[in-house]
Parts: sequence; structure tokens; C-alpha cells
Amino acid sequence: MNITITKEAVQLSPGADVVLRNQTWADYEALLEQRGERSTTKIYFNAHTQEIRLMAPSPRHGNRSDALSDLVKCLLRHQGKDWQSFDPITLKRLGEQGVEPDTCFYIASRQTILGKEKIDLAVDPPPDLALEVDLTSLTRAQDYEGIAVPELWIYRRETLSIHIFEHGHYAERTESPTFAGIPVRKLMPEYVEKAWNEGVSVAVREFEAWLQSH
Repeated sequence: MNITITKEAVQLSPGADVVLRNQTWADYEALLEQRGERSTTKIYFNAHTQEIRLMAPSPRHGNRSDALSDLVKCLLRHQGKDWQSFDPITLKRLGEQGVEPDTCFYIASRQTILGKEKIDLAVDPPPDLALEVDLTSLTRAQDYEGIAVPELWIYRRETLSIHIFEHGHYAERTESPTFAGIPVRKLMPEYVEKAWNEGVSVAVREFEAWLQSH
């Protein structure tokens, strides 16, 4: 595994997942600055654990992440909902946490962030829904508690878990409040894996057909 951290860049080999311990907010901000805009490496910070996590997505990760995002857009269109999505994005709560979801969606709060290139959680609301796809990494719901995203999806090992932010913590649920009445925990793994094996366009087309018939 190749890891390069210099004053000019932060680079990991695809699929790498590295944890740096005993880190501060200043260390986190310095790494973000070093990474710049060109690197695909994702950087997370948790003040409670004093850890920085660096992750470099692999092609397998990218395909599943794109597929899951496209399937969510299918659901939103099916329900006649408007949205604004971000990929990539850095969400930071000063001194507390920093996360970089694979994709996030503003739905109910969409109007508040239209036209903005960056989200400032000091004045802007968090996304309504964030998506994380884990293949070589391990996302913990508590990594998002300082950000307070209302709904977090974590896709891992062909399983979708749904986490709802309540009373300062995340609780796992069997249904999505964003897509009430739709069995997303069952459907998403089926069509995400179909996207990998048969192609994203095939999976999206068949998923749209399923939605229209139910």
C-alpha cells in the first residue's frame, strides 16, 4: 500500500484506509489543505476519538457509490421530489467533526443551499440524506453525530443499514423516513449489485420499471 503525505499532496493507493491517532483539528485542516481539490482521497476527523481517517476509493467502490446515488435519484423522481446533490463534499462542524460522504442530498432543505459552492454548517443545515459505501473502510454512524445529518445510509457487504439522528445520536431503523413505504433495505442491495454485474444503466432501468409496477 502506497501512502504519500507531503506539504504539497495527500495520496493513497486505491482501496487504502488509514487511521492517524492523537490528531487535532489543526492537523485535520492542514491535511485538507495539503490534499487540495485534485486528490480523490477522503479525509474524516473525530474530535472525541482524536482520529483522522484517510480513505482512497477503489473502482469497485466508485461503481457501487454511483449506482446507489442513481437509485436514490430514481426514488426521488418517483415521489415527485426535488433535490440538490453533492459529490464530493466536505462537511465540517468547527472543532468537532469532519466527514466526506460519497453523496449527500438536500431534499426538504434544498432551497436553503441552492447556488452555493460550499456548505458552511455554522449557517447552513446539514444534508437531509447522506450515503456511505464501505468496501475496504468501516464507516461508523457516530462519525456523523457532530454533523447531525437526519438520515444516514451505510452500504456494506451487500447490506444497507439506515441510521436516523435522534436526541444527539444515531439509531438504526428498518425503514427510511425519506422513502416511507418503500423497502429500500431490500431493494438497494439487489440493484446496486446488479449495477456492478450488469451495468448501472441496466440496474436503473429495471429499478424504474419496478417502481412503476408497484
